[in-house]
Amino acid sequence: MILNTIDWVILFGFLAISLLIGFWTSRKNKNASEFFAAGGKMPWWLLGVSMVATTFSTDTPNLVTDIVRQNGVSGNWAWWAFLLTGMLTVFVYAGLWKKSGVLTDVEFYELRYSGKAAKFLRGFRAIYLGLLFNVMIMASVSLAAIKIGGVLLGLSPVETVLIAGIITVIYSSLGGLRGVVLTDFLQFFLSLGGAIIAAVVALNHPKVNGLENLLTHENVVDKLSFFPSFSNPEMWVMLLIIPLLVQWWSTWYPGAEPGGGGYIAQRMFAAKNADHSIKAVLFFNFAHYAIRPWPWIIVALCSIIVFPELDSFSKAFPAVNSGVATHDMGYPAMLTFIPAGLLGLVVTSLVAAYMSTISTHLNWGSSYLVNDVYKRFINPDASEKKQVSLGRILTLVLMIFSMLIALVLENALQTFEILLQIGAGTGLIYILRWFWWRVNAISEIVAMIVSFLVAVYFSFIHTELGFSELLSWQKLIIGVGITSISWILTTYFSPKTTDKQLANFLNKVNPGGPGWKKIIDRLNSKGLLKNNENKKWKVPTGIVCMIAGSIGIYSLLFSTGLFIYGEILNAIALLLVSIVCTVVIFKFYPKIIAAD
Repeated sequence: MILNTIDWVILFGFLAISLLIGFWTSRKNKNASEFFAAGGKMPWWLLGVSMVATTFSTDTPNLVTDIVRQNGVSGNWAWWAFLLTGMLTVFVYAGLWKKSGVLTDVEFYELRYSGKAAKFLRGFRAIYLGLLFNVMIMASVSLAAIKIGGVLLGLSPVETVLIAGIITVIYSSLGGLRGVVLTDFLQFFLSLGGAIIAAVVALNHPKVNGLENLLTHENVVDKLSFFPSFSNPEMWVMLLIIPLLVQWWSTWYPGAEPGGGGYIAQRMFAAKNADHSIKAVLFFNFAHYAIRPWPWIIVALCSIIVFPELDSFSKAFPAVNSGVATHDMGYPAMLTFIPAGLLGLVVTSLVAAYMSTISTHLNWGSSYLVNDVYKRFINPDASEKKQVSLGRILTLVLMIFSMLIALVLENALQTFEILLQIGAGTGLIYILRWFWWRVNAISEIVAMIVSFLVAVYFSFIHTELGFSELLSWQKLIIGVGITSISWILTTYFSPKTTDKQLANFLNKVNPGGPGWKKIIDRLNSKGLLKNNENKKWKVPTGIVCMIAGSIGIYSLLFSTGLFIYGEILNAIALLLVSIVCTVVIFKFYPKIIAAD
């Protein structure tokens, strides 16, 4: 497909604006705090939109399309379940992260734990996340760009990653987090608008012939349910039970970390105060789960009619490498029907989605490598200017690694499942470490190592030993069980965090709860606590708000779907449920933000 002049004007206009924002904000990046955390002065609405834009990456609609084509709308519970994690972060952990005063979430390890194990954990996890996980996510996003570039622009994989990588590195290395956040604001509206345009055009395709025909088409009718069929227990367990009962709290996944972390935590650190931090994450979860999914789902359903089999992609796009012609190609394939002018907007929206995600991951990854590796262990006296310069160099290095890996991946769902398995069983420790004094650095090291080894075993060894292949949810359950038992046993038999370090953590963060009662009594007897007054524990109130928020957002998500399906009365009923949940949150919110 060839873009017309108007399409190119729209695309290059957006790139020019992004670069101008990068140049303008580069003047403010005089120290590491400004470059990696925007000086901790950003408002909630800007940070919230930035989080949404970051997770609105080029691979996300591809992932949703892959899921819907194979497992129907109900298959999205694989990521919808992470709303529970997100709402827990909003009402329990966002305020705590802001109070911690750290620049990165891995710096937290030396605030919470003591000894050489804490130092090792901080440095190793900075490399583990900043390189391994971060590069894998960026590679997945770049893979989506490869498919879109091949289908819409006729570019080879190498050409796509080179062009996309060069543009993004220039933009990302200039503005730091402030530039990323400001550009994200523009990119959010472009990306959302592009998704809506794609859905409207898909519905008007001659083979689809409108919404009514889509919903009654034989290829689609069995894909519409929000929940798996009770007649198929295996699908019910895989698509709903496991995500809702196990996956959301037990696995670590970038953007949906139990207890918060990664670039979500980075945005919390950039907020003006705890109130802005909480509101930013709340808006992110609302927009991410309630607003964005349906345009992608509609395009995915339409693609089942237009491209019913994988062979359809190869026939329609013979120039595209057959190795990437998988179900997630359905989304970019449907974009080829968008007319000139509108096509420019949609392509620009995808470029915006790509840039918002990659720029965030580049800044986030380099913040780990600079703050938690270079400054902490290599050059503690490094000047602010040198830290910013190194951050820009590492931005380029991370981009190169991600582009190389993108050339060997096949689909977005493959990457999603690999990362879930690697993080299986580690999530619980990130939830409990704030509220149980006995958790220590060795607990986390064991959890990280065991979960990785289990993932390696299932990925490369299990079938080689002659065992039958397990389903992804079975691997997840086994991984969670082995990892959780390993780190819990380690917690009881490994050295305790020193009283001095625990007192320092309590004096700064004061998370409260029964898990600290024993140690608080001991620390008070030693006179190590500055404020030994008994504070009302906020977590029970936070849990109430979490439940209300989760029900409210799920109700709004399904209410929107029911309006699309034409079930108006049921849609209105769920909308009312969402409103009631909002009232509950407003009632309890003052208690959440009350000063300690």
